[in-house]
Amino acid sequence: MTSPSDPAAPRATSRGVTATWWYTVSAIVFLELMLVLLWPATLLQAGFDGPVLLVVLVGGLIWCASTAPLLRAYRHRTGETTTLPWRHTLAPLLIAAAFGVVAFSLTGLWLLLLAPVAQTLQLLDWPRSVRARLVIALTAVLVGLWVVDAQRFTGEPPEFDADPFLFGFFSAALPFMSVLSLWWWDVLIALDRARISEARLAATQERLRVATDVHDLQGHHLQVIALQLELAERLLDQDPAAALEQLRAARGSVDEARQGTRDLALRFRSVPLRDELANARDLLRAAGIAAETSVAPDADDAPAAVFGPVIRETTTNVLRHGGGRSARLSLAREGGVWRYEIRNDVADSGAAGDTPDGETPDGGTREGSGLDGIARRAGEAGGALEVHRGDDGFTVVVTAPAGAVTAR
Repeated sequence: MTSPSDPAAPRATSRGVTATWWYTVSAIVFLELMLVLLWPATLLQAGFDGPVLLVVLVGGLIWCASTAPLLRAYRHRTGETTTLPWRHTLAPLLIAAAFGVVAFSLTGLWLLLLAPVAQTLQLLDWPRSVRARLVIALTAVLVGLWVVDAQRFTGEPPEFDADPFLFGFFSAALPFMSVLSLWWWDVLIALDRARISEARLAATQERLRVATDVHDLQGHHLQVIALQLELAERLLDQDPAAALEQLRAARGSVDEARQGTRDLALRFRSVPLRDELANARDLLRAAGIAAETSVAPDADDAPAAVFGPVIRETTTNVLRHGGGRSARLSLAREGGVWRYEIRNDVADSGAAGDTPDGETPDGGTREGSGLDGIARRAGEAGGALEVHRGDDGFTVVVTAPAGAVTAR
């Protein structure tokens, strides 16, 4: 099990919210591309010639591509990094700086010099406290440079014949908007980790409960057996008959302990039939089969020891032999008999059941496989198995009397 502090934990967690991550990274890339297209559009309006526009456009696209590895690395961040992996981040920073220098040398606009570097810096895996201060500082600097560049658009006479608002606003706001998107991703990851931690805690508590029940059960029986054996030892010379009776009682206590252990294991191993059917439906749907279930309101009263393995086996048969496009599972009570039915639209989906019980098509063995195993299990409970093949599908029906239990 992966602990929350394990470096593998963030990677496993982030895979569980893949769709949200793609929404996040798509928003950031969209903002970057929009800004890269806005820059040459503004320069075109300002009267710059074609080669300058082409250099800014191509350089901007290369800069956008250089941020992809940083976004990929950010997906698995922990938020507790104290040192940055410069070996992986140096190349994107150098590309951003080179693009900024070239764009500034061609246009003289300060925002084009700093905006690519500022955006790249925001995508690094900074500690949380550093990132907050960094975005505030960079946004303030970019706003200041926006004011400086705006003088060239609105001066007397204006050096550039273009509107500086969109150019300056998006250039200065891009790092802040990117940080907001990444902050939303961090919140979702934190929530997902909390959910996983809660599930692990519940599993740990369940294991402790099982351990406590086993300790109480075995401790009681072992104490009784020890006392009975000690008494038999004392009576062996004086009253052999009484000592023999104590030995028989000790053997009975051993049988009780074994039966108690089996009952305890069965209690924790058994799954409610409603959950069995829901799991079967979800499994079939995951395989691309349109599965539906119909469950009686009092399905919890059905013999789970009979129908639980049957549900699992028939679902496996449907998947193993190509479950077609649809399947329907139902569990209902008809008088004093419980009736389970699974039907799907493939006429030979139960072919696996035609092999003798315990024998697989490849010559191996597997206990309880196939329709023979289902029939034997139903027969032990006093029920029956029915198989219906037709052009419209394959149906397996298993019946068992109410209150039935499987034979040992």
